[in-house]
Parts: sequence; structure tokens; C-alpha cells
Amino acid sequence: MSSDPRCLFGVRLSEMRKSRGWSQERLAEKSGLARSYVGGVERGQRNIALLNICKLADALDLPPAVLLALPGAEANERGNKAVA
Repeated sequence: MSSDPRCLFGVRLSEMRKSRGWSQERLAEKSGLARSYVGGVERGQRNIALLNICKLADALDLPPAVLLALPGAEANERGNKAVA
């Protein structure tokens, strides 16, 4: 996996979207962003602005910090709690 923060953010956004069973089109509609833009963000091709991170987080009913966590971070947190 790439270490480029744009790619990491895109993977995380895709994880959160798919966990809800949403298409890119549905996320775009709920966030007020273009579907092609959402797709570009998920592919790591866009350097997303803070305002758009907030729009996506709001559409997903999440705090923006959740979208900024590394992909798979929730599984890692659960694993660390089980060990502790």
C-alpha cells in the first residue's frame, strides 16, 4: 500500500463508504460533492481540502478524525485492546 497520505485517505474513505453499503454516487449526493470528485479522492488523485473532508465526514455521520485514521485502524485498535 502506498504511503502517500492522499492514497491512505482515499482507502479510508472507501472503507467507511463501503461499510455503509453506499455507492460513490450516494456519498457524493449526501455530501454535495461531484461523484467524479469522490472517485478521484478515493483513488488518491485529489489533494482534498479540509472543508471537503468535513462535508464527507458529515455525510457519513462521523467525526472528521475518523476519516484521517490509517486504513484498518479500527481493527488495530480492537487488537491492541484485547492484548492489553
